[in-house]
Amino acid sequence: MIAAAAGVSIRGWQISFHELTLTVARASLVPFIKYLRDEPRLQFISLIDICGVDWPQRPDRFDVVYHLLSPHHNIRVRVKVTTDEETPVPSITEVFPAADWFEREAYDLYGILFTGHPDLRRILTDYGFDGYPLRKDFPLTGFVEVRYDDEQKRVVYEPVRLPQEFRNFEFLSPWEGTDYVLPGDEKKS
Repeated sequence: MIAAAAGVSIRGWQISFHELTLTVARASLVPFIKYLRDEPRLQFISLIDICGVDWPQRPDRFDVVYHLLSPHHNIRVRVKVTTDEETPVPSITEVFPAADWFEREAYDLYGILFTGHPDLRRILTDYGFDGYPLRKDFPLTGFVEVRYDDEQKRVVYEPVRLPQEFRNFEFLSPWEGTDYVLPGDEKKS
């Protein structure tokens, strides 16, 4: 019903956690969001959140997920759009001005680009920050560390140094035990 009435390309749908999730083509995103907001039978007038999801093994690596609420009907809907690292997603700031900071956050933390956004720049990380920290291929230690130097009386950026060498961990269950004798357990046997 929704796809036929809106005249958009819906690529898939599912119901999970008692909410409808619709996957929409990028080109249909803005008209579809307008339809969800303006259709009197739906009235999804509240934008709750926009977030990114990283799936590095897929060609379209990112999901951009929009959460909308209809207070009139007390229901929620989730709208997903897929994209890769270079292809931008249309901005919905003209439909929901509150999308401004959500889209900036998705850009800053995932590197997802939005066309038509009035001010797409970093919002949570530093202006000189290298990379996108919520991508699954971002190193856990980052690329640089930041500290305040009392002698120079300023913030200093330095390459990350790891004082401890990389260690291999045995991920065996502690209840199953290990195949080797742990130091200190020689007397036990």
